[in-house]
Amino acid sequence: MHVFELTRALIDIPSVTPEEERVGDYLYDCVSRLAAAHNGRAEKIEVEPKRANVYAAFGNPVVTLSTHMDTVPPWIESRENDEFIWGRGACDTKGIIASMITAAARLLEQGVRDFGLLFVVGEERNSAGAMHAARHPRGSKYIINGEPTENHLALGSKGALRYEVVAHGRMAHSAYPQLGDSAIEKLLDALNAIRKIELPVDDILGASTLNIGTIHGGRAPNVIPDEARAEIFIRLVNDSASTKRALEEAVKPWSARGVELNFVLEIPAIRLTAVEGLPTTVVAYTTDIPAFEGQWGQPLLFGPGTIHVAHTLEERVPKQQLLEAVEIYQRMVRQLIQQSK
Repeated sequence: MHVFELTRALIDIPSVTPEEERVGDYLYDCVSRLAAAHNGRAEKIEVEPKRANVYAAFGNPVVTLSTHMDTVPPWIESRENDEFIWGRGACDTKGIIASMITAAARLLEQGVRDFGLLFVVGEERNSAGAMHAARHPRGSKYIINGEPTENHLALGSKGALRYEVVAHGRMAHSAYPQLGDSAIEKLLDALNAIRKIELPVDDILGASTLNIGTIHGGRAPNVIPDEARAEIFIRLVNDSASTKRALEEAVKPWSARGVELNFVLEIPAIRLTAVEGLPTTVVAYTTDIPAFEGQWGQPLLFGPGTIHVAHTLEERVPKQQLLEAVEIYQRMVRQLIQQSK
């Protein structure tokens, strides 16, 4: 199957987290056929019921090509013209999967072995598949993680720090606000203090950024709200200790008035290495790489497409970049296998 055809076939199987079962079955069939034809082995590695990572190995893998099979909502069917393929997952990351499988098939046809394929669940939410894989490594020395980098090799990626800010108050009739205690007002004050934090800047990864992603609270327009909450997301560029302290200090004046800062998740920023002859970049998003915890070898980050259209209604991938990625993945696998010797 041509890389364009495979990309569209994958896009047309909805796989919004955590509904990866159908696309996982499809990928297992794909890699099982490769394994049968080239004396490899394929397996599903259950992460939780109806959710499994898909793995294939050819020889004793030195290099593993890996990316995630889940997408953000909503599902969008595929379409194409002469230049692009559109649809949910086109660049994040079903076009990447198609490029990796196509590259694997060509390497095997040329007699190259000692590499593997690993497609994981859950990256868009909590990296459940990568964390499970970290507990069940297969001995690889290098893992090429696929994310949209416009076919540049990423020298680093930002980390992630998530908190929930919760404010508690007291309900009252809105005509008598003095009898209540507005949780929403306290939440807004705490969020305003958080927005004033001076976040770190790194020479390579750039500026750390803050996003107030969600706000919920209140009962009705005529009721003083007794509870409100917000979710905040910070893109880390260095060690998180100073940012955590700054958040705690920002919220501290409201702690005695019923505002809580609850830690949710941390993924560290990472530095990556270059491969001779490939152009490089730096990305601001978070990947599965930290969740692998080094158990699948030294990480590299590379893939076709741009993150600027991922997660949008106009998600797409350039066909030319898909073709280039097929060639570059082959080159990287060959080069890393040779390097390991």
